[in-house]
Amino acid sequence: MNLRNFCELLLLSAIWGSSFLFLRIASPAFGPIFLIEMRVLSGLLVLLPVFLVMGKYQEFQLHWKMILLVGLLNMAIPFCFFAYSAVNMGAGLLSIMNATVPIFTAMVGFLYFRQRLSQPGFAGLALGLLGVAILMSESRDETGITSDLAIPSALFASILYGIAINLAAYKLQGVSGITITTGSLFFSSIILLPLAIISRPDVIPEGVIWLSVLSLGIVCTGFGYVLFYRLIGKIGSQRAITTTYLIPLFSIFWGSLLLGETLTASMFLGGVTILLGVALTTGRSSSQI
Repeated sequence: MNLRNFCELLLLSAIWGSSFLFLRIASPAFGPIFLIEMRVLSGLLVLLPVFLVMGKYQEFQLHWKMILLVGLLNMAIPFCFFAYSAVNMGAGLLSIMNATVPIFTAMVGFLYFRQRLSQPGFAGLALGLLGVAILMSESRDETGITSDLAIPSALFASILYGIAINLAAYKLQGVSGITITTGSLFFSSIILLPLAIISRPDVIPEGVIWLSVLSLGIVCTGFGYVLFYRLIGKIGSQRAITTTYLIPLFSIFWGSLLLGETLTASMFLGGVTILLGVALTTGRSSSQI
């Protein structure tokens, strides 16, 4: 990996790490569903021109049903659950919960798609679940969590990511990433629209809150996925997904710098245990918030 590719990898990790910061800022003001509608819609506006220029419409037509399902499981539903969790926990902890995605991906692959798992893989699953247990054992006063459903909500979203990744791997082989992503954003925008209208805030926030929303949709979702697929083409998927290990570091940094969040001992221990579990289980992930 040359210096330029390494810098792009760090940039992507910093961008995706900041998504948890933007969720933390914007979710209380907009509410989870309305916020995510703004996110997927703005992301769609960024990727749609790229999708059309690349001439991927026919590919979308051939696979739209599975893309619809993957979009539900990989964007529309888990995005909302993560946004709910963002109202009730810090950005750093939220990013650590997101780091469990490869573990659930491997678990779903083993249980439902007969994917082989080595002995280190089983050890990784156990380590990952132990890390989650450590995080859940910490008191509210230490974590700043304000709802008993915050961690289960993030875990449920991560499980959905794991299902979606397996579906994409087995049912959408050969379909380009730009088609899957743009199609998922398109369907998510349509499905969430009526719910977003019903749950829209009484007073629409202004200023920096909207900057967070646009950054989440345009930078983290639109530009972030374009950069991700660019890196896959240049350095391969195995190297590109090392963002799994870097995203929590950047998220904790952004949360500490801009929101005054602190890294507790349990967060550190649980996060390290989860990342070790990820390394043993698969060492890869193809979905980030």
